[in-house]
Amino acid sequence: MLHLLKQPLEAAKPSRRSFLKLSAGAIGGLVIGMNLPRSVAEAAEGEFAQPFVHIRPDNTVVVLSKHLDKGQGTATGLSTLVADELDASWEQVSVEFAPSNPQVYANTLFGVQGTGGSTAMPNSFMQYRQAGAAAKAMLVAAAAKDWGVPAAEITVSQGVVSHPSGKSATFGELAGLAAKEDVPAEPALKTPDQWVYIGKSFPRLDVKNKTVGSPNTYTMDFQRDDLLVATVARSPRFGGKVKSFDATEALAVPGVVNVLQIPNGVAVVAESTWPAIKARELLEIEWDDSAAETRSSDAMFTELKDMTTKPGVKVREDGDVDAALEASAKVIEMDYDFPFLAHGAMEPLDVALHYNGETAELWLGSQIQTIDHNVAATILGVPFEKVKINTLWAGGSFGRRAQADAHPVAEACLLVKAMQAAGMDLNPVKIVWTREDDMAGGYYRPMSAHKVKVGLDDAGNVTAVKYNMAAKSIVKGTPFEAMLMKDGVDHNMTEGAHDTTYAFPLMNMDQAFQETQVPVLWWRSVGHTHTAYVMETVMDRIAHETGKDPVALRLELLKDDPRKANVLKLAAEKAGWDTPPADGRHRGVAVHKSFGSYVAEVAEISLRDDGTVKVEKVVAAVDCGTPINPDNIRAQVEGGIGYGLGAILRNQVTLADGFVEETNFDTYESLRISDMPEVEVHIVASNEAPTGIGEPGTPPIGPAVANAIAAAKDEWITSLPLAKNGLV
Repeated sequence: MLHLLKQPLEAAKPSRRSFLKLSAGAIGGLVIGMNLPRSVAEAAEGEFAQPFVHIRPDNTVVVLSKHLDKGQGTATGLSTLVADELDASWEQVSVEFAPSNPQVYANTLFGVQGTGGSTAMPNSFMQYRQAGAAAKAMLVAAAAKDWGVPAAEITVSQGVVSHPSGKSATFGELAGLAAKEDVPAEPALKTPDQWVYIGKSFPRLDVKNKTVGSPNTYTMDFQRDDLLVATVARSPRFGGKVKSFDATEALAVPGVVNVLQIPNGVAVVAESTWPAIKARELLEIEWDDSAAETRSSDAMFTELKDMTTKPGVKVREDGDVDAALEASAKVIEMDYDFPFLAHGAMEPLDVALHYNGETAELWLGSQIQTIDHNVAATILGVPFEKVKINTLWAGGSFGRRAQADAHPVAEACLLVKAMQAAGMDLNPVKIVWTREDDMAGGYYRPMSAHKVKVGLDDAGNVTAVKYNMAAKSIVKGTPFEAMLMKDGVDHNMTEGAHDTTYAFPLMNMDQAFQETQVPVLWWRSVGHTHTAYVMETVMDRIAHETGKDPVALRLELLKDDPRKANVLKLAAEKAGWDTPPADGRHRGVAVHKSFGSYVAEVAEISLRDDGTVKVEKVVAAVDCGTPINPDNIRAQVEGGIGYGLGAILRNQVTLADGFVEETNFDTYESLRISDMPEVEVHIVASNEAPTGIGEPGTPPIGPAVANAIAAAKDEWITSLPLAKNGLV
């Protein structure tokens, strides 16, 4: 499927420099008219339209977000950048999702249009500022010509263009004239002291629509008069196939239109959601499990743990670690295991598709539009430009929508092909996943096992670290393999460990790949979600064995990483690390860098009378470069802490003979209000380039809590969730 990822990029063949830069001056050269909104290809009368900024005659400034907003605030962040450089009034700014067009809207860190890895702000910071600055320059140039005055005498503020003579005009009044101006190649950008919005806190653009439940905000509530709804019965075991089925009773349900077999199951097509769900329950299906995963979780863990005892693929090799361990005065050995985790987004997967035999239009919370677009075009057998992707808001993702195989889109396309073959009218159809479909559907955070050995000399200094881990690779065998694996190494598994900035004299790391039919996928913070837990609990174990303070030990080993040391110092200071906690309270600390951002967290816990743990407070410090919207940064760190805490407390997906045991929130429990601690977030002032914030708050919370438990009970938690250890 790698060709599906590359196809549209190769078709356009822009220069590497222009493709990666996509500056305001290069925008025009990359617009080739493929699947663009009308206003980008040709502005309507009185309208200003560039790929990232539209100004309409009604004085509305529309920012086109090339990144999916799935709750992380990206759309507001991108709009902030444009509004500041444009000197617009925030009240006149709105946001829409850009069409699928990788030549114009590529994530320049991916090479395709897509969102993930907390890359939206790092990728788009300069691009969207340049777009706003270019639009402002064009408005000023238009006003200068119309008024017959020098452009240098014109000022712009709060959406109004003015001249000392008293002449003034709104953006909307000048939009048509500005559209005729040349796009400046190097528009002047503001200096940080001139920023009006960047670095300030204000409400997000999506709050109102989400609060009042505006129609068609999400795919789940997308409606059309002629829309059919489908549900799919998929194999309850991963890798199972349909052997035979009987749809007699299902077809008798009022509202059912047809029942069709597709490659991955049996689809019920109905007039609405309820009959589609009820009829699916009446299907009688015999499954072929000859190639399916039939093992239990225990058996899979046994295999993983055995893999960590043997040499694997070399990820990092500094020297003869075995000899250094042999010569050490003391060796600490720790074994970890982490379960499958579901994403648990509030909106399960869904996709709507209208295919008329020649063109196709899709509606979904598309996270990687280029893959969704190519998969649809390929399966339907139509040219790329005959497919239109309408990106809608997504009710969460946490990695779930960033599929290499675009399987929800593929399933919808295969269904309409089956409808066509069956002679059905090609109405638009929406495939709906229930909560059970979502939870039992795979694409989990991989289960993994880790074995770490740490050597110490007589003075308590680290001599060597040997780290082996085993898991199923997220990227091996997918279209991402060619880009994300080098020399057989999957760094998605080992990030946060192989590249640690702790100054260990020697560190070797091996990885091994488990083979299973259970599909796996990135989960919020990807490899960092388990490597941070391992690295940071190992650090506390070293501190415990050597009698050193956990913060002091880390600072000693972070001599070459001042930004990481700085957030650690800030979190420790704000948490009062150097003063004893209140009676009955215990503290733990963790610090981690992920997606370019540094986060330190101090967790304060108490133990209930029954021995269970209550996380009372978390103090976090974050350095994510230039803070674009501090309030949103705090929200993302708070949310990341809550998301990670829910996972370490209770969450796991287990298999019994290949069948998923946790299929809804009654068994895969989301974080409870009573579980949520008080959270205090401190943001480091910085002029560094902005880095990601959607994920970095999650990795430190698990080890911070585990280290607090170790401080309270001298018990090292190396198998999650805590509920498995009787601590919840």
